[in-house]
Amino acid sequence: MKLGILLLAVAASVSALPAEEPVLYYHKNVGMREAERIRQAEQAADFDGSRIFNGSPAALGAYPYMGGLVIIVPGGQSVCGSSLLSNTRAVTAAHCWYDGRMQAQQFEVVFGSVRLFSGGVRIRTNDVIMHPNWNTRNLNNDVAMIRFNWITFTNVIQPINLPSGAQLNNNFAGTWAQVAGFGKTRDNAAVTANQVLSHVTLQIITNDACRSVFPDNILDSNLCTNPAANGGNVCGSDSGGPLSTNLSGQRVLIGIVSFGSSRGCQARYPVAYARVTSYVPWIRGHL
Repeated sequence: MKLGILLLAVAASVSALPAEEPVLYYHKNVGMREAERIRQAEQAADFDGSRIFNGSPAALGAYPYMGGLVIIVPGGQSVCGSSLLSNTRAVTAAHCWYDGRMQAQQFEVVFGSVRLFSGGVRIRTNDVIMHPNWNTRNLNNDVAMIRFNWITFTNVIQPINLPSGAQLNNNFAGTWAQVAGFGKTRDNAAVTANQVLSHVTLQIITNDACRSVFPDNILDSNLCTNPAANGGNVCGSDSGGPLSTNLSGQRVLIGIVSFGSSRGCQARYPVAYARVTSYVPWIRGHL
């Protein structure tokens, strides 16, 4: 009963927001600016802090399945996140490879590091498979598989589980889940030394509540979270990264960061993800 009351309150707060447009054409509008911001900050002498807005720094190994993506695009670099699934496969958002205008040329996948531009195990690849129904206009089916040379698992590099069994029928509304990423700390943030992998805990809301904000973009194959009470939220260049939760004693990937409001991460709008349960057959078919 308490959960039902809480979900009603969350739905009411979301429905009070006006309909909103998501961010389109990721690389030019978000990723390339963030790549330069993070690169400069990592060159600073004093290196600590967080990236996700109002998030907390993540210790090395806290998210051993997290893969940073340094992306080579025409005219520069962009950034995204990914999730390690096996010794040779990771999953990310399709818009990290092709956002409707800009086609990436190469991914440098970074595992086992809290820094994006240095440290860890780094693998370059251009072997990327986008979902065949990826729609760059409404951002549906925003999923892609990354294939790369064999990577050895360590205590700080480990794969994450995909949903299975009864988990495939769970809509996760009301569930608390964690997002990790290298995204910016706040809208229009200045370059600082606070550029490490960070994380935040967010609550999943119903798709109906999310559809009231993004009426043209939310399908059953999406999943959404609300900002945290302290304003913590997913922000620019967290795209493609993991939304995960503990199920039956295991860490399970349930969402892939897809899009947020064009108003920015401090506007307290929901964030949308590709719902992993909707894509498990396709993902497993490419493992």
